[in-house]
Amino acid sequence: MTAPAAAEPTAADRRRWARYLVEERAEGRVYQNLASRRTGEEKEILLRLADAERRHEQHWLDLLGDEPARLPRAGVRSRLLGWMAGRFGSIFVLALAQSAEARSPYDSEQYATPAMRADEKVHYEVVRGLAARGRRRLSGSFRAAVFGANDGLVSNLALVLGIGATGVSSGFVLFSGIAGLLAGALSMGAGEFVSVRSQRELLAATEANEDAAASAADLDIDENELALVYRARGIGPDEALERARRIVSAARAGVERTATGPVTVHAHAGDDHEIVGSDWTAAISSFLLFASGAIIPVLPWIFGLDGATAVIVALVLVGVALLTTGAMVGILSGGPPLRRALRQLAIGFGAAAITYVLGLVFGVGAV
Repeated sequence: MTAPAAAEPTAADRRRWARYLVEERAEGRVYQNLASRRTGEEKEILLRLADAERRHEQHWLDLLGDEPARLPRAGVRSRLLGWMAGRFGSIFVLALAQSAEARSPYDSEQYATPAMRADEKVHYEVVRGLAARGRRRLSGSFRAAVFGANDGLVSNLALVLGIGATGVSSGFVLFSGIAGLLAGALSMGAGEFVSVRSQRELLAATEANEDAAASAADLDIDENELALVYRARGIGPDEALERARRIVSAARAGVERTATGPVTVHAHAGDDHEIVGSDWTAAISSFLLFASGAIIPVLPWIFGLDGATAVIVALVLVGVALLTTGAMVGILSGGPPLRRALRQLAIGFGAAAITYVLGLVFGVGAV
């Protein structure tokens, strides 16, 4: 479509068109790079998005008349997205691209066509859908990673600040921090081991088997009775009856074809166990994630600092870690990273402040 009628473009209009041009090119490269790292349906969708960005790019080129001799640089966000897409192709790139698509400038741009405005809204929904797929794949492991690392950060910072505020020696603070790290990490690991092992044992106890189906040819029942097995597993009456008919027919046909007995129908055992995961893997991962967070507040004392200096350094290190994890949560959730980062910081420092005050109240001296 052609651009709507408008007044004679000014130099400011042309500069704006040039900026749109480089941004469309940058976004197209992001989708092209992401497509190169994917296969199947996701690859095709990303390539279609790249084609749409090229159409938008051509619109601004047509208005400009030709490629300008000098073009502005793409924005920092677009350059960062392009760099990440070429190297990682991760969910973080899609989450950032979703945020970028949500802020289209074309709604108020008189030289953008209605089709371009509609495209931008559709692109946002498409990217959001792709990002949602990645979020679903990542949600469980990411939740565990954030929970484990943040638990270590906050609990051990609270511990060393509370102990330090009582006026004990720096060596005692260091020992307390290391003890807190080991106790928390071992507790997390043991808890995950017991949790996953218990879940696997529960699944094993409730796992369906196909003994009834395998013996269907020898049983003095009809498919209506066998259907009760499937109805007890939560399958609807019609589907249960149809499945029972197929199994009885297959089993009887198998008896006729072989003298060794009925054909055994194997259940798909183990699928749920694979989803739950390994108990030892969960335990070791939880131990390491907690320890990776819990070691940070102790670092100042490990390197020989003490007193107020050690406390300040610990607060800075933990603050940076909390801001980082909070921002990552914000990016993945599609929310404002800064707000999530500040929330994480406030929660972590709030917990630490409470224990520090308690240490001052019940302590024997100043830090």
